[in-house]
Amino acid sequence: MVEQIRKNFSSDNVVPACPAVMSALVAANADAAPAYGGDAWTARLGEVAADIFEHPVKVFPVATGTAANALALAAIAPPYGAILCDDSAHIVQSECGAPDFFTGGARLVTIPSEDGRMAPVALSYMLDRLPADNVQNPLPTALSLTQATEWGTVYSPARIAELAALAHARGMAVHMDGARLANAIAHLRCSPAEATWKAGIDVLSLGMTKTGAMAAEAVIFFNPALAEQFARRRKRAGHVWSKQRFLSAQILACLEDDLWLNNARQANAMAQRLASGLFRHPGARLLYATEANEIFVALPHRAITHLRAAGFTFHDWHTPPGVDGTVIRLVTSYYTRIADVDALLETLAAV
Repeated sequence: MVEQIRKNFSSDNVVPACPAVMSALVAANADAAPAYGGDAWTARLGEVAADIFEHPVKVFPVATGTAANALALAAIAPPYGAILCDDSAHIVQSECGAPDFFTGGARLVTIPSEDGRMAPVALSYMLDRLPADNVQNPLPTALSLTQATEWGTVYSPARIAELAALAHARGMAVHMDGARLANAIAHLRCSPAEATWKAGIDVLSLGMTKTGAMAAEAVIFFNPALAEQFARRRKRAGHVWSKQRFLSAQILACLEDDLWLNNARQANAMAQRLASGLFRHPGARLLYATEANEIFVALPHRAITHLRAAGFTFHDWHTPPGVDGTVIRLVTSYYTRIADVDALLETLAAV
């Protein structure tokens, strides 16, 4: 029997939870277990995370990426603080002011970039505009980096280290929005440690939902001092699950046996195949390098209409001035197969 083509390229959030995660949830459901994080899965999660990241860690499972980002930032930015981030950052564009709310009013200060990757010179310029001894401006207290970026590009560990050094020199903490960290690590072919704390990251929002979990993220502190009272902050925000084993079991299933990275490698490989095919299409223009699992491509309106008529799903995106056609975002995942990518390219070629 020929399998049906999977035509939904709108997001890596739309695909099913991977089988290993579902099996882990069933196993965690077999009997009673201590509540509120006192279970064996949560205890093991701390051990596994410390092993994977080669560093002592404090791990706090939460249910959503928005909660992970907002609560992590609230732990490192006071109400009078400034959180510096790229102007494309998810915390600015897609979280409905949650970081502002949970920090009690900290200001998100955006820094423009060409491809979602903040430049050290741009960070230095902004820090010069926010002197620490001027009480009339918010005090820079946190730097937030998105890895992989919202444009599907990836920071090198060297670039992260340079940015982190500038922030640390001002007494700031460095946060990473790692919703697609697995995709970035798969592209970089480095270790999780090299991609995070070894490059200067103090606190990480580790995304698991996009790489195979049903609904599970984690806030990971590499600097334990920053985690003081975080358990209460998480509880106050409503993200302490009474049956927390079901969050921890999902994350464990992804981390053990490198499932999260293997799923990311599959997603990245399919994105590369798709990008290569689009590059050869005469009517397509790729806006950014494809380094993770997101592709932004400008296509003629008739091509987009044709793809949608054939049942393919994706999101229209903001089209920059001077770009012909309409920009769409295509996202691959562990669930995407070669046949799915080739079917989209063949449909496009028929326009």
